[in-house]
Amino acid sequence: MPQEEYRWPCEQCGAQLRYAPGQTRLTCDHCGHVQDIAPQAPSQRARALQELDLAQGLRDDLSGSDMVEVRTTSCPNCGAKVEVTGATHATQCPFCATPMVLDTGTERHIKPQALVPFVLTESEARAAMIRWMGNLWFAPGTLLEYARKGRALTGIYVPFWTFDADTASRYTGERGEYYYETRTVNVRVNGRTEQRQESVRRTRWYPASGRVRRDFDDVLVMASRSLPPRLGNELTPWDLGALTAYSPEFLAGFQAEGYTVPLSDGWREAQERMSQIIREDVRRDIGGDEQRIHDVATSWSGETFKHILLPVWTAAYRYNGKSYRFLVNGQTGEVQGERPWSVWKIALAVIVVAFLALGAVYLSDPEAMGLPQPDWMN
Repeated sequence: MPQEEYRWPCEQCGAQLRYAPGQTRLTCDHCGHVQDIAPQAPSQRARALQELDLAQGLRDDLSGSDMVEVRTTSCPNCGAKVEVTGATHATQCPFCATPMVLDTGTERHIKPQALVPFVLTESEARAAMIRWMGNLWFAPGTLLEYARKGRALTGIYVPFWTFDADTASRYTGERGEYYYETRTVNVRVNGRTEQRQESVRRTRWYPASGRVRRDFDDVLVMASRSLPPRLGNELTPWDLGALTAYSPEFLAGFQAEGYTVPLSDGWREAQERMSQIIREDVRRDIGGDEQRIHDVATSWSGETFKHILLPVWTAAYRYNGKSYRFLVNGQTGEVQGERPWSVWKIALAVIVVAFLALGAVYLSDPEAMGLPQPDWMN
C-alpha cells in the first residue's frame, strides 16, 4: 500500500511541528509549543533492530511489513533520490542545490527499520562547518563568508545498509623468514679499491596453509550514490548503539533520501571489505616476516542485513559555476566537503614565496645577484 502522508500539526496554532535534535520532542517554530514523542517500548526497538535474511532480500522475497511504497524524485544533476511527503511539487536538492520538480509516481522499497536521530542542531552543525572551513588553505574568502551569513543547512537522513556474516576461510600460501649472509664487496676509498664485508638480507620461504574464522557485525555501506563515496564514508565514526526504531516523528522537519544502491550492490561492497579483513587475518595466521597468499576460499553463513537512516546536515555552495558540497555528521559533528581553490590566493602565495626566496639569496650573497653589499654586511 502507498506510504502514509504524515503531518504533525501543532496542538495550539496548527502550524507544522518539527523534530528537535538531541531531544525526544517536536517543537513549533511558530508559537514555541512542545509535544513529546511517545517513548518506544523495548520490544518495539528490539523488533526494529532485528536482522533481515539476506537471501530473502536479494530474492525480493521479504514480507509485506518489511516493504513500503514511497514517493520519490531524482535530482537531474547529482542523482539523489529524495523521498517526498505532503503536497509539495517542487523543491531543491539538499546535496547540490539543483531545483527539482517532483514526480507523482511511487516505488516499492525496503522499509527503513531503524535510524539514528539528529543530535546536532542546525546552528551547531553550521558552527562545526565554519571551524572546518576556517582551516582550509587557499580557499576563496567568499566560501567562509557564505557559511558565516547563516544560510540554513539542510537536515537529511541518508540511507545505509548494514551487513552481518559468519565466515570460515581456508588458505594456502607461503611464510617468509629473514636470514642474513655476509659477502665481500669492493669499494673505492681515497682513489684506492678496498674489500669490505657487508650483511645482506635474504628471505627463505616455507609452504603455509590453515584456517581462519571471523564473524562480522554491522558492516556499514552507504546506500546513496548522490554523495561522493569519499565524503560519505569518511563521516565516521557512527555510534550505531544509538539506533532507535524507525518512527516518522523523527523525520518531522527533515528530508529522507531513498536508497539508490540496490541491496545486491551493497552486499558486494560489504563482501569486498570483509574479504580484505579476512586476508589480513590470513597474513597474521601465516606469521613470519613476509607472507604470500596463494588462495583463500571463504564459506559465508548467517548473512543478514538492516536498512537504516543516518542523520547528515548538508550545504551546497556554488563557486564559478560549479557546485561544492559540505556534509556534517548530525550525530558527532564530523565534517567532510569538497573545496574550491582561490586562484588569487595561490598566485599571491607564489609571489610571496618568490620574494622571500630572493630576499634570502640577497642576504646570503648579494653579489651573486649583481647587487652591492649593504653597509651592515661590510
